[in-house]
Amino acid sequence: MRIGFAVPQYGPFADPDFIREAATRLEDMGYDSLWASDRIIVPLAPSHPYPGGGGIPAAYGTFFDPLAALTLAAVGTRRVRLGTSTLNALWQPPVLLARSLTSLDLLSHGRLDAGFGLGWLGDEYAAAGVPWRGRGARLEETLDLLETLWTAEVVAHEGPRWTVPPSRVDLKPSQRPRPPILLAGFTVAALERVGRRADGWLGAAMPAPYLKTLWDTALRSAEKAGRDPAALRMVVRINPRITRDPAPAAEVPRACTVAQLAGHLQVLAEAGAHEVFVDVQTTTSAREELMDVAAEFAARTRDLR
Repeated sequence: MRIGFAVPQYGPFADPDFIREAATRLEDMGYDSLWASDRIIVPLAPSHPYPGGGGIPAAYGTFFDPLAALTLAAVGTRRVRLGTSTLNALWQPPVLLARSLTSLDLLSHGRLDAGFGLGWLGDEYAAAGVPWRGRGARLEETLDLLETLWTAEVVAHEGPRWTVPPSRVDLKPSQRPRPPILLAGFTVAALERVGRRADGWLGAAMPAPYLKTLWDTALRSAEKAGRDPAALRMVVRINPRITRDPAPAAEVPRACTVAQLAGHLQVLAEAGAHEVFVDVQTTTSAREELMDVAAEFAARTRDLR
């Protein structure tokens, strides 16, 4: 199993010098990957409830741009993969999104994993000037256009949302034919899209039977589309509250010690996970506390890599 960690990016960690320093230290600890996420506003009266209950974490009010964070991580590292989990693919036109991601893939010498999601907060779509309705169809066309921009010698596209006349777009990714595309989502439609179009699924920690059920939907969809299900990869995000004393088993991995968290990876592996990464930015507030958790988790999972 590959083990990753969320690159410091928001709340008290949204500092460019610390992001670059932390990325270097996390690579030195042996992590396989670093991941950045995407938020743009924290509404005082949100249009949609925060997933999992409770309010939107206050730390989200200070959110460093995910691609800028990964650029800092790229220049401070040599080996780790750099992923977005997730980047909202719909908040910018595909031609600009492709240029930004291509530039990052080139800058990192081919270490980018492009993870896309649709988000859950309508207010952010309103703030970005993007329609909330029709998100699935908009993502499908975005993926069509990204594929063309990344692989075609002459780029041309005519769709319901974007038109690109026959053009030269010679800036191509280091990874050929393109960076791996991972898609998030927890509905049947989202998992079927993973199977049809993506290289993997960006999941989240949840009861193992439910995780496996969703993953099986993606695998069946891949097979139906004539693709190799075994080529798909599952990446699971965990946002734990790290406790000093062992937590009841029913609370793991939402709340647990680092040792319990490391032990839980076997459950995720049995459900089909190929990679796991941990984000503790909402439950830690001091830089060295975050790095101490990262160091302990890296040490406890070294034999799994």
